[in-house]
Amino acid sequence: MFDLTTRDIKYLTGVGPQKAAVLNKELKIFSLYDLLYYFPYKYVDRSRIYSINEIDGSMPYIQLKGKILDFETIGEGRTRRLVASFGDDTGVIDLVWFQGIKFIRGKYKIGEEYLVFGKPNVFNGRINLPHPDMEDPAGMVLSNMGLRPYYGTTDKMKSNFLNSNVIEKMMATVVQQIQEPLPETLPPYIITGHHLMSLTDALKNIHFPANPDMLRKAEYRIKFEELFYTQLNILRYSKDHQLRYRGYVFENVGDFFNTFYHRNLPFELTGAQKRVIKEIRQDVGSGRQMNRLLQGDVGSGKTLVALMSMLIALDNGYQACIMAPTEILANQHYETISKLLSGMNVRVELLTGSVKGAKRKSIHAGLMTGDVKILIGTHAVIEDTVNFSSLGLVIIDEQHRFGVAQRARLWSKNVQPPHVLVMTATPIPRTLAMTLYGDLDVSVIDELPPGRKPITTIHQFDNRREGLYRSIRKQIEEGRQIYIVYPLIKESEKIDLKDLEEGFVQICKEFPEYTVCKVHGKMKAAEKDGQMQRFVCGEAQIMVATTVIEVGVNVPNASVMVIENAERFGLSQLHQLRGRVGRGADQSYCILVTGYKLTEDVRKRLETMVRTNDGFEIAEVDLKLRGPGELEGTQQSGMAFSLKIANLAKDGQLLQYVRDIAQQIVNRDPEATLPENEILWKQLKNLRKTDIGWAAIS
Repeated sequence: MFDLTTRDIKYLTGVGPQKAAVLNKELKIFSLYDLLYYFPYKYVDRSRIYSINEIDGSMPYIQLKGKILDFETIGEGRTRRLVASFGDDTGVIDLVWFQGIKFIRGKYKIGEEYLVFGKPNVFNGRINLPHPDMEDPAGMVLSNMGLRPYYGTTDKMKSNFLNSNVIEKMMATVVQQIQEPLPETLPPYIITGHHLMSLTDALKNIHFPANPDMLRKAEYRIKFEELFYTQLNILRYSKDHQLRYRGYVFENVGDFFNTFYHRNLPFELTGAQKRVIKEIRQDVGSGRQMNRLLQGDVGSGKTLVALMSMLIALDNGYQACIMAPTEILANQHYETISKLLSGMNVRVELLTGSVKGAKRKSIHAGLMTGDVKILIGTHAVIEDTVNFSSLGLVIIDEQHRFGVAQRARLWSKNVQPPHVLVMTATPIPRTLAMTLYGDLDVSVIDELPPGRKPITTIHQFDNRREGLYRSIRKQIEEGRQIYIVYPLIKESEKIDLKDLEEGFVQICKEFPEYTVCKVHGKMKAAEKDGQMQRFVCGEAQIMVATTVIEVGVNVPNASVMVIENAERFGLSQLHQLRGRVGRGADQSYCILVTGYKLTEDVRKRLETMVRTNDGFEIAEVDLKLRGPGELEGTQQSGMAFSLKIANLAKDGQLLQYVRDIAQQIVNRDPEATLPENEILWKQLKNLRKTDIGWAAIS
């Protein structure tokens, strides 16, 4: 059997140690297997030759056959270029090179015939082909050329003579060496049952498609397999987890829950909140350990659902705990929950890095005796010194801010793992949720509490400041508060902080009669909290800040969010920032300020923000624009294997289809022992070994 994984890339004809080192470093290609799984990013039809009079500057890649009539070097220094006049029977076109001029002059001859391939451009009214591919037409059979693959390359690769053309030749050498079928990675019943191409044919056709139909079938087979194994991995893990861990059974809904529901509940629950509480009740009463993801837009009432779930734990003799990513958010949960429970005999404590000495000791003791019923805290909660008498429910807020290992440490706080409810206000598109949190059941709060008005979003160019400042002044006169946010992006922190400082000075000058405070991540925690407090208690009317205010600051009186340089923020971040206003009953506004020069993607982002307040719609658009790897929280998530060809934004239907197949297999073969699935479990094991990005989820 031809084993690709053990064949070192450096022994492939034309590679050698130097090029191999570049491929190792730039693309993580070490073996023939790695090379074969480096797929083209596009294909170009090279089965047709155009004549020069047929082409114009708007066409994609084209192929011409003709002769070089002469060479001319034009310009000096950086503008120096080599221009060749290239002609056939119908006309003349320019071929242009900006690099490698000496090499080109030496290699190509005037009066000889060449097959030229490239993308037409127009410069000074003349059509040209910059840096075309040039080949000798003798012995080239057009029908064999068909769809040519194009491979992504880096600058380092190009400077080591590893362009797309060279990779294509390496690929052809490997494909020619495959004389017998490669070992299959899917069992026969899946391949025949779902009409999939064999692995060998798929790999050959993904690089050198015989025709567009064969390419489509090859792509489908490889996408199917990639997505199938991500889902099988998650569902297998989830099943193992179910078999291994029992959950505490919360049978009673008693005094704590009922007293709160009938006496303390500040307003009628929305239909969505009732539905989610019911789903949680079913989980915690089922004997399975709950692992549920609760998604809901900013302000949709997740905290209330969390509190009512904790009261069910209390009714069954267990303690509950909320872990939040920042002290500000933990404080806010503490204040909200203490207020909601006023008059009820429930001891709620707050544990953060700032809680020291006797107070800390008293909380530790209260947790061990069971007096502390609800603990709210930051990372401090998972320290070894924090122990509970009977922890039954853990709620993790904005969970993507916590690593997998940190979440796992909460489990060790009890003999059996507690029930886990994970909350996020970052809406996650369905396809992404299935892949990142596929082992969690998902609940969604998709309606806002009554009385909330949708936020009006306006896009404004930055040369219209006067009007902007007038509307800000009008809002402050009506008693409202204003956020003004500047971007702070790591690469250019110095410039960004300067923007913020200059902005702060400008705002103070513009509004001398009002108090302006400022907050950014470089400030010490105490200083930051002090400034935040001035805004929260209404002493300051305007807060100038970076995105540190993105998560969890609740100021019902703040009704305007101005986002400067809005083009520099991602969609989900803009949406999160907008959610800081609109928390009171007043009409709120979000103003996106940008310059005039905007890319197509930025325009789409801004149009989406102006058009809709729906976080899920925004997340779907974000996924399409940015791709899954960029979305917040996915870097350290449960994405088990990197996807080389499947695309979560575009292949949602296929993802659902393969998930259903994987679910049936896991249900039928929970112990992974059926002989017909031997290939599956073996391949899953191989993938876990080869993909370093593997992480157990939750």
